[in-house]
Formats: sequence, C-alpha cells, structure tokens
Amino acid sequence: MTLLKRRCAVYARKSSEEGLDQAFNSLDAQREACEAYVLSQKAEGWVLVPDRYDDGGFSGGNMDRPALKRLIADIEAGRVDVVVVYKIDRLSRSLMDFARLVELFERRSVTFVSVTQSFNTTTSMGRLVLNVLLSFAQFEREIAGERIRDKIAASRRKGLWMGGVVPLGYRVENRKLMIDPAGAEIVRFIFRRFVQLRSGTAVLQEVWDKGWRSRRGRRICKVMLHKILRNRVYLGEAVHKGVAYPGEHQGIIARELWDQVHAILKVNPKARARASQARTPALLKGLIFGPTGIAMTPAHSRRNGRLYRYYVSMDAIKRGDNSGELRRVPAGAVEQVVLDQIRQMMQAPEVIASTQRALKGQGHAIGTARLRQLLGQFDDLWAELFPAEQSRIVGLLVDRIDVQASGIRIRLKPHGLGALARELLPVAAQEKAA
Repeated sequence: MTLLKRRCAVYARKSSEEGLDQAFNSLDAQREACEAYVLSQKAEGWVLVPDRYDDGGFSGGNMDRPALKRLIADIEAGRVDVVVVYKIDRLSRSLMDFARLVELFERRSVTFVSVTQSFNTTTSMGRLVLNVLLSFAQFEREIAGERIRDKIAASRRKGLWMGGVVPLGYRVENRKLMIDPAGAEIVRFIFRRFVQLRSGTAVLQEVWDKGWRSRRGRRICKVMLHKILRNRVYLGEAVHKGVAYPGEHQGIIARELWDQVHAILKVNPKARARASQARTPALLKGLIFGPTGIAMTPAHSRRNGRLYRYYVSMDAIKRGDNSGELRRVPAGAVEQVVLDQIRQMMQAPEVIASTQRALKGQGHAIGTARLRQLLGQFDDLWAELFPAEQSRIVGLLVDRIDVQASGIRIRLKPHGLGALARELLPVAAQEKAA
C-alpha cells in the first residue's frame, strides 16, 4: 500500500523588524520547531514544500502580508495540503480574518496545525477551541494597542517627542528634538515674510529664489508651506489629538509672531489675494497660461529693496516643481509685449473697419479718421488709469495669452475695441467742450 504524501507549508511571522538581521532570528526559531514537527509525522507521509513563507515586520491584525498572500495562492492552486505554524496568532490575530482562512482551508481540504497548541480543524470541537484561542489573541492585540495609545498620549502630555516626521528646523538627538540652525532660519524667514507679504504664494517665490529645500531635499511647495505655518511644534509645544501641551524642546517662533501669522490666516484667502494684488498689480491675471495649458498666477519677491514681479505656473506652485520649461516669466516683459500687440491691433485697417461697423450698429456713427484719433488717445488714457482699470481694459481687448518656448501667442478680441471706443467718446466730447 502506497502512503499518501501530505505537502506541508510552514508559515512564520514576526510583528517587528527588530532582530531580523541576526544570524538566527525569531522566524528561524519558529521554522525550526515546525520542521521538527513535520519530521515527526514522516510516517504519516508528511513532507515539507521547498518554499519558505516568512513575514518579518508585519502585523497579524490584517492579511496584507506578502508571504501569506503567496501561501493563499499556493493553497488555491492545490500545491499545499497542511499549513503548519508555531502558534495560532502567527497566522492571524483577527478572528474575522482567521474565519476566512479556515473557510479557505476547508474548501481546499487543507489541514491546519499549530505545533504548540494541538487540535484538529476538521472537527467541530477543534474549530471551537480555535475560535476561543483566537478571541483571546484578538483581545490581547486590542489591549496592546490601547496600552500603546495610552503611552503615546501620556508622553505627549509630558511634552516628549514620540517620533514621526521630524519638522523642518529640528533634528533628533537621543530621542529629543534639537534646533537645526539652518532649517530654523528658513522657518523664521517664512513666518516673518508671511506677516509682511500676507501671501503664501509670494513667500514661496522668495523661498524658491533662495534655493531653500525641506529636510529631505525636496522643493518646498504650497502645502508644505502652510503645514509649517500651522505646526505648533515651532512654539515649543507638543500636540496630541488637537490638544497642545508644553514640549520639552525649544521653540523656534515667538508667540507674538505666531499670533500675527494666524490672525492673517483667519482672513479669507481670496480677500488676502485681492489685497496683495492691489499692492502688486497683475495686469494679465486670469489671461496668461503656461506651456502645459495650466494657468499662471502672479507672484513677486523683493531683493535689495527692489520689487520683482513674475507670472508663475500653477503646476510649479502645487507640486513645488522647478524643473518645468518656462516655470516662471518676468511680468513686466510679458505685459509690455501684450500692450505693444494691442497698439498694433489698433492701427490695423481691417480692425478699424470692423470696429467702425460695430459702433455704427450700436448707434455711434463715426468716421475712420475720427476713430483713429480716438484710438490714438489710448496711451494718454492708459497713463491716467489705476491698476484695476488697466486690468479691466486689457480684459476687454485680450482673450488669452499662451507662453510657449517658441514665443508668446496673444489672442485678442477685435470687437473689444468697440467697447473701448465707446468709453473714449465721452472723454473726447468733454475735451472738445473744454
């Protein structure tokens, strides 16, 4: 009589990665005990499969483990007859997950064995024992989780650093936050300039101009900038679940500066943007687009007391990416090109003719010479306008501006000249009466 072979797969798991680099670690110890058990069942036809199913550094609270997934796939493919583990909780600490595994074992006629907890999963009593053991394993996991959360909360209340991403401006020494002078300079600059400029975009532009980056060498983006402005660790505080406690580390920002920044942050961003634009007018806002078709937004910086205005790609601001083509263009140069194009349009005979027809249809009959004279007053009118009025006039005449590597493409609104001419007619009448 030929003995039927039972193919045995040993599964081992360790929750943390600590000690896995040792020559003989916990996974090896589990596997050695399981292999010895399989060898003891050699008379029953038990043989080990060549594959190893070891999960080092993975929690038993879920099934998102690479070795376990391979084991399940091999069971589904009919390559395993017996699953051997050192203890039940090595396979799973979740009662629901284990129930799904037992269902899989029964469907594929696979036996489950724990070498330290003898039972047979093919009987109702064996399944009852399994469920009781698993209930305790899940209870232990939940209690351990509560202990860890309580410890973190208590440590936070004492102001201790409990790990995580180290904020810009600090470094970790002996599990404590210590001020990093270079990073602290960046943080102080961001807070001070935000109070002065009241615009995150403008501050970001200056940070880019200085070539400053995050602790990991990444380009600082708008999201990162606002995280810095809202991080209470810079006040010397530790925060747990929204509650701030005095930290054991030294703060970088004074309370007065923090309060000034957060008073500004409470103001509606659109209102702050309008105020910023009033101080640094942007003639082409909403009309100019970069090479990718994404809008460009106005920004500015100050160096040596001088103001420098730009139009910056929204792509660059959102992603903090400086690598794109034409990421930033000087505002003055682009605006001058647009104004020159408008002046050329005003002198084009076909544009003059179409504007004349449009005015006639609206009850404003005017000769060609007179219309040319009116449009010739554009420069004088332009010099007298406030920035907001200049932007409105450009909006009447310009449909879209595309900045490309090959040059600047401007799509004008020829019919917009009619609206401009109508505004110039009363001005001309007043000058004539005077």
